[in-house]
Amino acid sequence: MSIHDIPNVIPVSTALTTAGQPSEDQLGAAARDGFEVVINLGLLDPRYCLPDEAGLVRRLGMRYVHIPVDFQTPAADDLQRFFDAMDDAGDRKVLVHCAANKRVSSFVALYGEARLGWSRQQADDFLRRIWEPNPNWSAFIERARNDLYL
Repeated sequence: MSIHDIPNVIPVSTALTTAGQPSEDQLGAAARDGFEVVINLGLLDPRYCLPDEAGLVRRLGMRYVHIPVDFQTPAADDLQRFFDAMDDAGDRKVLVHCAANKRVSSFVALYGEARLGWSRQQADDFLRRIWEPNPNWSAFIERARNDLYL
């Protein structure tokens, strides 16, 4: 079992990987691979998540951060909490996931522009590896870019 088996996984750098929902075994693989922080942007919906992901991640020796982002109504506060969690992670190895990596790819694209020096084109290219944002998410991304002066 490997983290590369997680649905829609994208290694962004040696310290950051994005993905869809990992299984228990895949989270175990993440711990073995040296990940120290797991950030979950998904909702606690039994159709898409593990029953006790927070407890499992902690038992595996990693830090768990849950920022539930409603897919229908992403909010600026959610994005700010994500930026804060990423900033708090510092140099630690981070796995960020949601159900399908759509929320995550959107937030990481904005984080890349705001904190990692990515151009808008780089951010858009990263985002589109997973999906073409629907009108609701496109509007959210544009508002966030304007608010962040990107």
